[in-house]
Amino acid sequence: MAVCVLALLPSAWLFVTSESRLRTTADVPRTPVAVVFGAGLWKGGPSPYLARRLDAAAELYEAGRIEVVLVTGDNSRTDYDEPDAMRTYLTRHGVPDRRIVSDYAGFDTWDSCVRAKKVFGVDRAVLISQGFHIRRAVALCRAAGIEPYGVGVDDRHDSTWYFGAVREVFAAGKAAADAVFEPDPRFLGREEPGIPRALAAAR
Repeated sequence: MAVCVLALLPSAWLFVTSESRLRTTADVPRTPVAVVFGAGLWKGGPSPYLARRLDAAAELYEAGRIEVVLVTGDNSRTDYDEPDAMRTYLTRHGVPDRRIVSDYAGFDTWDSCVRAKKVFGVDRAVLISQGFHIRRAVALCRAAGIEPYGVGVDDRHDSTWYFGAVREVFAAGKAAADAVFEPDPRFLGREEPGIPRALAAAR
């Protein structure tokens, strides 16, 4: 029983840390930046799960609740480029290219949050992901020094959804360790002016 309790403590931490920060696309406060986390590509384009995250970002932009979208994902090899695929999708759905900033080294949630803060200078953001992942994203971005609101995108509860939900139980342990030990991202790099420039252009 003690082992089970200890195993579930990280998940409990995620719930407590994120509970007051969850919103919907209809009631999220106006915030300068939205962060969309990568979720895989299909045939070079966004997977259905990623497309729904991007749809939410486009909806928030259209409603005037955000000004700039930071797309963060994996571009660790030449034939796999999540951020560019995300940018292309957003521009096709009404978000101007100049309002999109790409993070090509968002290899996991912690890396994306730390890079958003240290590389791109994000202090407040709307985070967009599926419901099973959004609590972890909120908790880790708070640990990285960002004031976040989380929008959990509704999705069909298929096998992928349930796999993601089960995976989160195990990912919670790594998230708690990341929040405590604050490791550097796999690739940090220098500061980039993309977000300030995009916000200046928006205003």
